[in-house]
Amino acid sequence: MKFGLEETAVYFSYTHLIGRCADLPTQQKSIARSVSRFQNQPTENQMELTRETIWSAIRIEPKKTAVLVVDLQNAEVSEEVQLKYPDYVDRIKRLVVPNVRRLLDAARSNGVEVIYTTIESLTQDGRDRSVLHKLVNLHVPKGSWGAKVLTEIAPVGDEIVLPKTGSGVFNTTVLEYVLRNIGIEAVIVVGVLTDQCIDMALRDGADRGFLMICASDACTSYTESRHENALRAQYRPVKIATTTDLVLELTGKATSTNP
Repeated sequence: MKFGLEETAVYFSYTHLIGRCADLPTQQKSIARSVSRFQNQPTENQMELTRETIWSAIRIEPKKTAVLVVDLQNAEVSEEVQLKYPDYVDRIKRLVVPNVRRLLDAARSNGVEVIYTTIESLTQDGRDRSVLHKLVNLHVPKGSWGAKVLTEIAPVGDEIVLPKTGSGVFNTTVLEYVLRNIGIEAVIVVGVLTDQCIDMALRDGADRGFLMICASDACTSYTESRHENALRAQYRPVKIATTTDLVLELTGKATSTNP
């Protein structure tokens, strides 16, 4: 049986954890255990690591988990966007926001950190924006209506909001620094766009050693096909789950599927 570069990288990245398991945080130890059984399997089965097998033995711990809400702000449901992408705005209001609200309720009730990031310049004229945003003329002025998180899922108390002027929240904010200071190991990502800022958050977070999870029905893109294609193409060590499943897991009601 032949395996591509991705399969080889996934297998050796995760089996490498086993050798130093004693030094890992609790949730990362479960990653090592989830793949250790493959070492004793016949050679032809060693590389058959699916998203499901990778996550089969991992149970996220609420107090070491954060929900990251990405770009669910007024600018995404503005009159201009509504005219250009009416179905997109409809999905945000009808599907994404209600699911995010359910997830946030479960998170806040179970000690999960809630963090927001929004597209917002640090200045009024946007001179601090990334070249990327300047090239596409994307500018949400500091303190503007468009920069505010949607009222239905607004931050509570001192929940953190990180402004960004690029697609990748890990690359353009102090998110990683904050997560490590708080002791976060797993990050559940929700918001928009599935094939842009969500995709980058998931991949970049995984590269930095976090357990990354996408709430598939709590994010969307300009078209349903773009959303679905992004989920299908997502890196296998990233967990993809529904809001209902994640709520059950955070509240301790999920049914174990461990062998």
